[in-house]
Amino acid sequence: MTMPKRDTYTPDSLLAVAVEVFNQRGYDGTSMEDLSRAAGISKSSIYHHVRGKEELLNRAVGRALDGLFGILDEAGARDGRAIERLEYVTRRMTEVLTGELPYVTLLLRVRGNTRTERWALERRREFDQRVSELLKAAVADGDLRGDVEARLATRLLFGMINSIVEWYRPHPRGGSEGEQVADAVVRLAFDGLRTTPVGSEVQ
Repeated sequence: MTMPKRDTYTPDSLLAVAVEVFNQRGYDGTSMEDLSRAAGISKSSIYHHVRGKEELLNRAVGRALDGLFGILDEAGARDGRAIERLEYVTRRMTEVLTGELPYVTLLLRVRGNTRTERWALERRREFDQRVSELLKAAVADGDLRGDVEARLATRLLFGMINSIVEWYRPHPRGGSEGEQVADAVVRLAFDGLRTTPVGSEVQ
């Protein structure tokens, strides 16, 4: 793990280090001593900015949740047919996941053992429900196949997206890998879910 220099320490760099340690050791398996050692600062310096590791967890999963819920306020998620909005949300979910990989990874690993984790799980369920409602609307419009139960289709869709955290690693030099992953997710999901695949409409 790369430790930030003491003279460049900021609350944001502390949060980034905390998320890395939480993802490596598990939240329950991480002590304040672990965070202090990884950040290269004293525990008293950490307590100067946060009350403890749960506040760091709250900030981290809150960042991931803000990114996801922010999608639902974007024009592409609000305007147009349900199928168009669902595709947009699916693409943006993938982009948020790849762009905020450590934070979303941590969000997906919370187990509900603390107040913050229970809050995060409840917010995740709320987001999942919002997306599920979009999928049901697309089925009702006749744009998505109705022979796959909506709850199952939603779980499969989320399963494909969420599994990205297990294998995706951004290229150190940057690039458009995240966009390529998003393109692939949309194609694979909606070529199978649409009643009429894109490009095969009767002329």
